[in-house]
Amino acid sequence: MVGTFRPRRMTSVALLGALALGLAACGGDYPNSTFNPNSDFNAAIDALWDKLLIWGTLVFIAVEAALVYTIFKFRRRPGGGMPKQVHGNTALEITWTAIPAVILIFIAIPTVRTIFKTQAKAAPEALQVEVIGHQWWWEFRYPQYGITTANELYLPSGRTVNFQLKTVDVLHSFWIPQMGGKRDLISNRTNYLWFTPNKELPSSAWNGFCAEFCGPSHANMRFKVFTVTDDEFGQWAAHQKQPAIFPAVALAPSAATPVGAPRVAPVPSGTGSTPRLQLASATMPADTTAPGAPVPVWVFPKEKLEKDFAFTIPKTPLTNQISYDDALLGKGDAERGRQLYGKSSCIGCHAIAGTPFNMAAIGPNLTHVGSRHTIAGGLYPNDTKHLSYWIKSAPHMKPGSIMPSLGKGVTDPKTKMVVNVGGLTDAEVADIVAYLQALK
Repeated sequence: MVGTFRPRRMTSVALLGALALGLAACGGDYPNSTFNPNSDFNAAIDALWDKLLIWGTLVFIAVEAALVYTIFKFRRRPGGGMPKQVHGNTALEITWTAIPAVILIFIAIPTVRTIFKTQAKAAPEALQVEVIGHQWWWEFRYPQYGITTANELYLPSGRTVNFQLKTVDVLHSFWIPQMGGKRDLISNRTNYLWFTPNKELPSSAWNGFCAEFCGPSHANMRFKVFTVTDDEFGQWAAHQKQPAIFPAVALAPSAATPVGAPRVAPVPSGTGSTPRLQLASATMPADTTAPGAPVPVWVFPKEKLEKDFAFTIPKTPLTNQISYDDALLGKGDAERGRQLYGKSSCIGCHAIAGTPFNMAAIGPNLTHVGSRHTIAGGLYPNDTKHLSYWIKSAPHMKPGSIMPSLGKGVTDPKTKMVVNVGGLTDAEVADIVAYLQALK
């Protein structure tokens, strides 16, 4: 049976399609868009995308035009005869084979050129960064500077950065959408990725992600990227190279100091400034400092982050599966926290430079954790409340976290056991939080 052409129905379908396309194009800013050439890598990929899109659009228009022409030209008509057969037409078959081949050549040349450009070795003077993927957080090492940090990546604008990508467990994938480039971290293999953040970029903040499913907290494996000026990077690096400096405030010791009481030792300044005091004890060695005056703390300004890059500030809601006495927030004692930290299981997983007994590498390096903007693999802001909840029960805050529940009376979601012996009270958690926040 010959169908009938219904213009009204076709018009309705066309309008519906146009409406769907219009709605798909609506929206505000896309802060994690890859279509922003903020690096040479991203610019190369963006240029390749534009070329392929142009060629794809031209091919689509030509094919659809030929299809529509054929439908109308050779549609069945009442009383029409048999159409002319073209089977065995050598010239026609060569033509429709040659045309796609030519199109593929125009696509292949810029594609191969871009592959060779982005897969070439980085410049010898490039900044070297080792990226190590863990379930579910990121470790960043700067071997040229002797720096190890976690979940926050600082890059100098205009300087090529060569990433050495490794994993200590399952497959991960390192991706900074705004910078371009996405490269897998594969077990027993080191992959490489390099790019140069645009020199014209002001101090900026970006989101980073794991783009390869790696377990129950894959979506929670995030990190932050800060592109800064050369001077700012130098300040940040100089500060990060320092061992932990614990700025405990105490009175100078007197002759009447009882045996076994905390000893107070001045940290040498070397600049004539007022010496800062640092506590030491028999249970936990004192944090050490480099010779001379401590280098000032420099990190990406929080005010600038909140004003211009609010999209990088995590907004993950707190869990309602655990509770914490909010009256204790900000009331902890840093020195007490330092003593508790030294006696706890924390030292078996984390490292704090300057404390020789505390050099584990299972969890993130905590040397300057107090100056970071985020915790828990970029999942929560680094403030008193979130840090308190995290220490009390990390598995409730981040499914699959290997950090155990530490809060007394908490039922660990993995072991299903209630934490009693060795568990921390809310007041003890507040003390440890005060200590960690003091590690600027």
